[in-house]
Amino acid sequence: MTNSADHSWTHAGHGLPDSEPSLNTTAIATGLQLPAGFAAIAGDPELGPAITNNLARVEKKLREAIANSDPLADATSRHLVEAGGKRIRPLLTLLCAHLGDASLPAVVQAAVVVELTHLATLYHDDVMDSAPFRRGAPTAHEVWGNSVAVLTGDLIFARASILVSELGGRALGIQARTFERLCLGQLHETVGPRPDEDPVEHYLSVIADKTGSLVAASGQFGAIFSGADEAFEDVLVEYGEKVGVAFQLADDVIDVTGAKVKSGKSPGTDLREGVPTLPVLLLRRAAADGDQSAVDLLTLIDGDLSSDEALTAAVAGLREHPVTAESWVVARSWADEAIAALAPLPDGVVKHSLSNFALAVVDRAS
Repeated sequence: MTNSADHSWTHAGHGLPDSEPSLNTTAIATGLQLPAGFAAIAGDPELGPAITNNLARVEKKLREAIANSDPLADATSRHLVEAGGKRIRPLLTLLCAHLGDASLPAVVQAAVVVELTHLATLYHDDVMDSAPFRRGAPTAHEVWGNSVAVLTGDLIFARASILVSELGGRALGIQARTFERLCLGQLHETVGPRPDEDPVEHYLSVIADKTGSLVAASGQFGAIFSGADEAFEDVLVEYGEKVGVAFQLADDVIDVTGAKVKSGKSPGTDLREGVPTLPVLLLRRAAADGDQSAVDLLTLIDGDLSSDEALTAAVAGLREHPVTAESWVVARSWADEAIAALAPLPDGVVKHSLSNFALAVVDRAS
């Protein structure tokens, strides 16, 4: 019988280390830059250093969680972590934890869980969307192939599950329900709306599941593991759902504004790949209602967009059409609702920062 020690790679990266790793948190914290909307955090003499230092701890623990002595698993798992990212979900967990005792160790672990979950979904999404780039780097499936990319996403989900199981049954239940919604959102996006379903409402439900659910869980974890008032949980869940939808809707519009997105995604990528987004769905609705300009533009969008010239023309046409302005109105309405949901929270930097973030996601100059 083979000794299990000969297969130690199967256990690599599982659990939390007994001591802090050699990577210096101060060095990581120095290089961190908070996303737009969180300036109030940076300017607060107490909250600023607390959030920044905890974000640095999250970054260290992310790398620990995905580490694996198997060379292929280690390389594929590190691929997206090392490509960077805004870390918005763990930041929300850490920020919301300041409604209670943010120094509790479980807060950082919960923040790691939500980011690992997010990273895992990106591996799967990129395969399903055949996306060539993510965060300015080639996607994992472009480097190692679809099967390896999907299995890497599964592996990272498994690591997230191990960490969340250590946080207790309630955390595991929230994670499981969120995972279920992530899967259902992707499934519904893949099959499209039913014949009797409004395409815009279908799309909103998809992004609520794919984006809003995990953002909501991020804030909820912050409240739970800091021991904050239980009444704040529902507030943060509603806020997270709505701000997550606003964020994705803004991304839809950014794709057709002609500005190159920092992730490396060029304008019009969604158009070329036939991904349904709010501006195009509203354009189809306008065409069905008899708008001839919408009909003409759809002929171009539904045509061959393989050439850069055709794609540029489609982007320009959609950018100038009224449906793009209408899409911004819809995105901002979700952000406004997210801000309104925060009313029960106590006034202070946490509430102010959450409000400013909601405004920032629909006012990005990406």
